[in-house]
This record gives sequence, structure tokens and C-alpha cells, in this order.
Amino acid sequence: MFAVLVNALAVILGSLLGLAFGRGLNERLTGVAMTGLGLSTLYIGFSGSLKGENVLITIAALVVGGILGTLLDIDGALMRLGQRAQRLTRGQHGRVAEGFVTASLLFCVGAMAVTGSLDAGLRGDYATLYAKSALDFVAAILLASTLGLGVALSALPILVYQGGIALLAGLIAPVLSPQAINELACAGSLIIVALGFNLLGLARIKVADLLPAILLAPLFAMVAGWF
Repeated sequence: MFAVLVNALAVILGSLLGLAFGRGLNERLTGVAMTGLGLSTLYIGFSGSLKGENVLITIAALVVGGILGTLLDIDGALMRLGQRAQRLTRGQHGRVAEGFVTASLLFCVGAMAVTGSLDAGLRGDYATLYAKSALDFVAAILLASTLGLGVALSALPILVYQGGIALLAGLIAPVLSPQAINELACAGSLIIVALGFNLLGLARIKVADLLPAILLAPLFAMVAGWF
């Protein structure tokens, strides 16, 4: 839970800095910062992917999970949810609400929020959430400079959503075998790699469509353990 708190505080601090100094930020500096964060995300993803014990399980989870996510159009559904929420808040509740909704969706609906919280709850590994905190810090500065105070209020959904996932993961951890947890971490880390490529502008991967792989990896590992 400590890493979740760090994430929320990073958003609050970034928002305050964005409100105070955001309009004077140099675009080149923010671009360099995002490049550094993208490279760091790749490093975290590649490092975590080495925890996998069976490459066939990882391949099966990502392929089947990606197909399932594409058929369900998870990425498209999240995009439509965000667009609808922004339209509603822009028309009815003003700029604070728009900033709150936009930032909440950006910070909570994504691979790092899920995999980072699962890593924290299952394995006590906070690396992904700390990396997400750095990303959210920069994003909060940029968002708050245009959308205002509502961005800082998105710290509350971060605490509830990511904290809830971490607590739930901690409850189910005793049920999962070490191999199942490692395969989950591997699949999640490779999804983080995909996110890193997106951050660097090297690809346009629909990362959300890969999220079912996180559930399938431990399931496949448990099935493999029966043989």
C-alpha cells in the first residue's frame, strides 16, 4: 500500500507544480523527460519478464489474451468511456470535473496500474508502481497546467482503485503457486514493455487488449502443474 500512497502523492505534487509553473514549461524538456521515463519503463518490463519459468505459458497467455482482448475490444471500450466521460463533464460540471475525470482515467485505466498493483500485492514488488508514479508525476504537471485543480483530485481514485487491487491480490496470493505468480509477473512485465514502446513512439500497441493475459498466465501455469 505504501507504493500506492507514493503514486497518489506524486499526482498531487505534480498537479501543484503544474498549476504553479506549468505554462512556463519548455516542450523540449518535457519531451526528454518522457523519453527517459519510456526507457525506464522498458527496463522494468524486460527485467520483470525474466521471472517467467515457462516460455510456452507466456506465449499462450499473450496470444490468447490478446485475441480475447481484441474480440472484446477492451482498448476501444476504455477509449469510448473516456471520451463519453469527458463530454459529460465538459458540458455539465466545468473544468474541475473535466480535469478530475480525464486524469482519473489516464492514471487508473492502464496496464501499469493493474500489473503494478498486482505485483505489490502478490510479491511485494513495488518497482512498477514507483515507475508509474514518475510517469504520473510528469503527466500531472502537463495536465494540471491546462485542466486545473481537478487533476490533483484524481489521487483519490488512485488510492481506491490501485489499493483495492493490491489488497485483493494479497488475499489470493496464498492460493496461487509460486510458478503461477511468476508467470503472471512475466506476462504483466511484457505488457509493460509494450507500453514502453508506446511511450517512446516506437509503436502504437493497444496495450489494454493484452490485459486478459495477466489472468490467463497464472491459470495456464496451474493447469500445466497438473501434468
